[in-house]
Amino acid sequence: MTDFCRSAFRLLPLLLIATPAFADAPTTATPEQGDDTIIVTGTRQQAQTKYEALSPIDVFTGATVRSTVSSSLDSTLAQLVPTFNVKRLPAADGPQFVRPATLDGLSPDMTLVMVNGKRFHRSAFLNSGGAQAADLAQIPNYDIGRVEVLRDGASAQYGSDAIAGVINIILDDKPGYAAYAQESQYYKGDGRQWQTGARAGFALPDGGHLVLTGEYSDAHATSRTRQRPDAIAFQAANPTIAVPDPVQHWGNPEFKALKFALDAAKPLGGGVEAYAFGTFANTRGISDINWRNPSANPNIFGQTAIFPGFDLKAIYPAGFTPREGIRANDGQAAIGLRSTGTSAFTWDLSGSYGTNDSRFVLKNSINASLGPNSPFDFNLGHQIQREFNLNADAVYRLDLPFLAKPLNIAFGAERRAETYKVKAGDPASYQVGPGAAAGLAAQSNGFPGFGPQQAGKWRQTDYAGYVDLQAALTERWTIGAAIRDEHYNTFGNTFNYKLSTRLELTPGIAVRGAYSTGFKAPSPGQLNATSISQGLDTRTLQLFTTGRLSPLNPVAEFFGAKPLKPEESRTLTGGLVWRTNSGFSGSVDAYRIKVEKRFSTSATFTVTPAIRAQLVALGVSGANDFTNVNFFTNDFDTRTQGIDFVVSYAHRVGPGRLNATAAYSYTDTKVLSGSLASAANLTQRTIFEEGIPKHNATGTVTYEVGPVTLLGRMRYYGPWTDSSGNASGDIFQKFGGVAFFDASVAYAFGSKLTLRIGAENIFGTYPDKAIFQASRGLVYSRNSPYDTNGGNYYARLEFRY
Repeated sequence: MTDFCRSAFRLLPLLLIATPAFADAPTTATPEQGDDTIIVTGTRQQAQTKYEALSPIDVFTGATVRSTVSSSLDSTLAQLVPTFNVKRLPAADGPQFVRPATLDGLSPDMTLVMVNGKRFHRSAFLNSGGAQAADLAQIPNYDIGRVEVLRDGASAQYGSDAIAGVINIILDDKPGYAAYAQESQYYKGDGRQWQTGARAGFALPDGGHLVLTGEYSDAHATSRTRQRPDAIAFQAANPTIAVPDPVQHWGNPEFKALKFALDAAKPLGGGVEAYAFGTFANTRGISDINWRNPSANPNIFGQTAIFPGFDLKAIYPAGFTPREGIRANDGQAAIGLRSTGTSAFTWDLSGSYGTNDSRFVLKNSINASLGPNSPFDFNLGHQIQREFNLNADAVYRLDLPFLAKPLNIAFGAERRAETYKVKAGDPASYQVGPGAAAGLAAQSNGFPGFGPQQAGKWRQTDYAGYVDLQAALTERWTIGAAIRDEHYNTFGNTFNYKLSTRLELTPGIAVRGAYSTGFKAPSPGQLNATSISQGLDTRTLQLFTTGRLSPLNPVAEFFGAKPLKPEESRTLTGGLVWRTNSGFSGSVDAYRIKVEKRFSTSATFTVTPAIRAQLVALGVSGANDFTNVNFFTNDFDTRTQGIDFVVSYAHRVGPGRLNATAAYSYTDTKVLSGSLASAANLTQRTIFEEGIPKHNATGTVTYEVGPVTLLGRMRYYGPWTDSSGNASGDIFQKFGGVAFFDASVAYAFGSKLTLRIGAENIFGTYPDKAIFQASRGLVYSRNSPYDTNGGNYYARLEFRY
């Protein structure tokens, strides 16, 4: 701990060198959810608070977001929102860098992400389950004014993806200067992370603003690993070879991120304002994947007369552990004109462009089929997602004598063009070399590169129009209705609607409810992209190669594949919300979401010699090495239901002020019909129904007295079930519930400098060990919905001016 304290005080001169004076909102978190904050998500009504909202919504201040150690917004929200889960997925061919996050137990791309009320683009990465979601980790935490989380279906209001709800990140537009530096490290002595950031906000004439933010983080890898049994056996059989212990690391990847944000607005006169905002991130990460055992992989280490005198064991005598990496650039920019003031008619015209360019690399590997001509490091190619949106939105407030307030009539139109592109990697990453004729594995081993057959560019365009009404029938009873019609050039029309109501029973207590339909449109990437992945069977310790085909591929059609259609949902919510003058408030909401034609990966089909010949004839990259194939499909239905309970208390207690919030969520998902309900798909069904905890809870307490702020937080994750990830995928383990506790103390040195010292998982708690994954060197499950690295302590210095 002494070294850590010294690190804390090393932060002070760094800040003094970086900038002379800084400012920001309070640097210590207040978990008070802001009942009187004017919300902009899920409603187009002016001056509406979350208490007055017709649907459940949580509001988290920027200070609350910055109260966690993580520099990634997805990990932060997982600590604050019980229904929000993020999996770490080490050594998972991409998800360890672009982590899948779920709301209400639904697919990651069933939650719409917005920045300042404008749709945020998707990541270019498609995870193995078929989801292509926005990557929240690309948005800088330090420029967040607040986050609004709508826990209700909203496709009728915002379009595709809003089945589970909406996460709207509102950038901070306040003037002032601020900067911070933070260092953290796990109790085990690894995973050290540096974070630093600066923000400058300027007030422009006539009420405008310009805010610039920069943030940098550098996280070292963690390793919670045991030596693989086959590595122990290999060492015993080859005592003269120095076998690394462990041969591979399971844990957080090395990860660096540089992020920027801009937010600006300038009144033009006549009640019109020009605005612009945007984010940019450059991220780099690298991580170990499965060790290649020389004695168990003759298709990699075998010798052949095709390459006389070449023996890979001379290069990799102890085998090799490929290292997979990502180099990503992510950016979004929006510009627009909007009316200002509180007139009866307001409008907003905007255009936005977003892009994510993810390049994957592989180090310390080989294309065995090329023998001595193979490089050891590979550029695997790019996946690129681009989106261009045009929006016209307007609101008219019509005075009607029989309504308590003017009728709020919102209407608008949208055009969205979405493009998905794959660029081929180095030829050696996808080539089938001469050694393939002797059974040597082709392509870069560990993560095959994108070949010319996978490369391409696909586009999808849609047009939408909507009308959204909200009427106060009396001072206590409000109703809402929204409709949206949308046309896609790939599959046609979709029409959705939402009905909602809120009735205040007595001052401070209200009931609310809504029924809505929704949809998730297939993306161009889901419709057209193909991929190749390699895994390790934990029973046989043999590598297997899976090819994911486009559902439009003729071979996939032979197995029953059809062009993807939209996932469609029906959502029913109902609840109670209350607040008192004593500072006690809360809500309880129940929901049921039925989703039809859900996207997922199909059953896995074994590749016979005849099928392999077909794939090769069609030019499918990597087909020579396929052991099985699958494809995206949407032929099963699910029902997700649950209850969310949130309470908060804010009041003066003794000499200081107490803020406390507690939230509990129960979520249950069942497969109702389709192929996933069959015995042949036990693995996928189990993952859908039990792969994340059904019971989740979080509670945060802060106490401010003078210059001192104390914070304590509890996070509870209930039992869940994991699959071992074999080629057959039929080994399961149920993990028990686990609770983590966080604590920090902050001291304000005057009005400009604050030092916070604390720890997450302060008791160093670890979950159950993964019994059936031990053969891979894993100690804890790679699919866990929480961090498995133990305690993490940190120090943070922040200036404000």
